[in-house]
Amino acid sequence: MTPEQFEQQMREQGYEIATVERPANGSLDLHTHPFEARALILEGEITIISEGKMQFCRAGELFQLDANIPHTETYGPAGVRYIAARKNA
Repeated sequence: MTPEQFEQQMREQGYEIATVERPANGSLDLHTHPFEARALILEGEITIISEGKMQFCRAGELFQLDANIPHTETYGPAGVRYIAARKNA
C-alpha cells in the first residue's frame, strides 16, 4: 500500500491524518491515547508493547492500536517516521 492509498482509505473511514517522527533509540513510557490509531511506517522501525503483546514494525508495515490501551513505544537506531491515522473513540 502506498502512503497515498493509506491516507485516502483512512480519510474515507473518518480518520484524521498526521505525519509523526520520533528520534533514534527513543522511547515513550507507559501511556494511552484517547483515539484509535492506525499507522503506516515510512522509515525506521517501532516496537509497541500493549496488553502483553509486542508489535514490531518496519518501513512499509502497518500497526493498529485501540483507544485508551496502555502501551509503551521504542524506536529503532534510525528512529521512525510514519503516517498516523487517528479517530476519537
